[in-house]
Amino acid sequence: MPDRETETLEWAVSVVSPGAYAVSDGAGDFDAGAGGLYYRDTRHLSRFVLEVGGERPVVRGREARGTAAEFLLEAAGLELVRRRRLGHGMEEEVEVRNPSGRAVEARLSFGVGADFEDVFVVRGFAGRAERGEVVEEVREGGLRYLYRRGGFSRGTEVRAFAEGAEPVAGSGGIHCLLRLGAGQRRVVRVSVALEEGGERVRAAGRRGAPYAAAPALETDWEALRRSWERSVEDLAALTFDAGEGLLVPAAGAPWYMALFGRDALLAAYGAMILTPEPARNALRALARWQATERDDYTDAEPGKIPHELRRGELAYFREVPQPYYGTADATPLFLVLLEEHRRWTADEGLARELEGAARRALDWLLAHADRTSGGFVAYESRSPAGLRNHGWKDSDGSMLFRDGRRAGGGVAPCEVQGYAYDALLRTARLAESAWGDAALAGRLRDEAGDLRERFDRDYWMEDRGCYALALDGEGRKVDSVTSNAGHLLWSGIVPEEKAPLLARRLLSEEMFSGWGIRTMAEGEGGYDPLSYHNGSVWPHDSALIALGLARYGFRKEAARVAAALVEAAERFGYRLPEVFGGERRREGEGPAGYPSSCSPQAWAAAAVPLLVRALLGAEPDPEARVLRSGPVLPEGVRGLRLEGVPAFGGRHAVGG
Repeated sequence: MPDRETETLEWAVSVVSPGAYAVSDGAGDFDAGAGGLYYRDTRHLSRFVLEVGGERPVVRGREARGTAAEFLLEAAGLELVRRRRLGHGMEEEVEVRNPSGRAVEARLSFGVGADFEDVFVVRGFAGRAERGEVVEEVREGGLRYLYRRGGFSRGTEVRAFAEGAEPVAGSGGIHCLLRLGAGQRRVVRVSVALEEGGERVRAAGRRGAPYAAAPALETDWEALRRSWERSVEDLAALTFDAGEGLLVPAAGAPWYMALFGRDALLAAYGAMILTPEPARNALRALARWQATERDDYTDAEPGKIPHELRRGELAYFREVPQPYYGTADATPLFLVLLEEHRRWTADEGLARELEGAARRALDWLLAHADRTSGGFVAYESRSPAGLRNHGWKDSDGSMLFRDGRRAGGGVAPCEVQGYAYDALLRTARLAESAWGDAALAGRLRDEAGDLRERFDRDYWMEDRGCYALALDGEGRKVDSVTSNAGHLLWSGIVPEEKAPLLARRLLSEEMFSGWGIRTMAEGEGGYDPLSYHNGSVWPHDSALIALGLARYGFRKEAARVAAALVEAAERFGYRLPEVFGGERRREGEGPAGYPSSCSPQAWAAAAVPLLVRALLGAEPDPEARVLRSGPVLPEGVRGLRLEGVPAFGGRHAVGG
């Protein structure tokens, strides 16, 4: 499995949907490199190029929002508006305007091609054992491409329709001759239908679901309001059908439009204040792929929740390890989200439905997880094609000592121990309330208490006022100061007397850039503000830390982090990217973009509702069926209110 740090992205525009997604240049074209129209990890169109009179148009503007994009173009004296919408296929409308005072004739053409390449091959991260054959069929007004290799088959059909003209299809393209009078306009439409396994791909679930009824945000803070709207829009666009109508968050565009365990769980957690449906669906989908046996090729172990599920050709023939289980944190996060769903819904039904999966996850956590000599949850990749690191910072160079050396052996990241602690306590509550197993609840609380004591003893760095990033295979502290320690506030494993010291460290100049909390402190041996995990700022990371700060009573500090992220979002068109640069904030300068950052990305989109939750202090009380809150807002913000928050089967208002 490639780590995300190695990604590069030369393309300007990504458009996503619950079905297909497209990666194009600024004119909407794709004909080289990694561009194309993709569905379930296969490129269904590798070439789609618009020309007028044999020339490519000049780009005058573009915008991508949700499942749609618009490109403003000029060519041969004509003005063109190219509108694209994604869904179970692709629909494109090209409006051609003649602004001149005389009649003109123009040949509009679409160059078309389909290679049906696997996304892993497109990105250069895998080879292939063999290749099937692509067949092109020329039809009246369109083209059809078919690909088959053994039991794996895909198809693409492209058809064109034009006002006042008859599109003509030939090998590799479709063209039509447009005649436009002075000031006249014509519209050409192109539809792209997809096939999988010989069947036409149909619409994936309900349009806009499950965010169609998201709460309304009322505030005088314009940047937050617009960021909220963009986040809800992006989460809806990133939703996809993981099977049997389960609409779950995809990890991010353009290369992670698939089910990722950690990503789906954390995105659904962040979106809980919007709707519980993504959490419910993600838990059900991941439970279906829970490992039942050990498989070193996929890093699977009984009870483990998957890291990644792909549906392309290489996955079909197991030429890449799929489903892949190289994650140390998805399994405890599965338990965390299952109980969080109960908290917000006051419904024990899902916990009872998934009791078997939850108990297997718990068994992995307590018995099957690789462990250090201190009894902590650790990882060590066994797959020759797997990830080196199995925490959320999964790039090769993310586990570094203070002097820049890499940690080796079975690595036990600090935040994973926090997730495990939270999972044990939450599962104890489920055991009591949903499963009627008081004995298990008692054992889990004892396990959690023991873990908390051992963790504080073995990870705390007194001289640094922070917890170590990890323990290595020999039990040594991986002594860099990183944002991972901030997740410990979110999980609640930090003793009350240590919390002020940790909060102070997180908001220090070395950690807080002014735009968010850095992944690694300035001055550490591996620090680089433009690296992937060693000094950059990840919005979801900072948002979880803000929620943790609020949990421990550091509400003003949480508001400071929230304000910084919202101000960063404003610099990125109100859409928080996956990651951005961690340089210190300077007057008149915005945060630096990261070249290969996913945008939109599920964690980042879910960071905004998570920040609103932290600012409002909104927490559910399922026993009393009350949504409690106590807003603490940044200086200058006078009001923040959510109307229609779904909880306990009803709708609630919080804030003021």
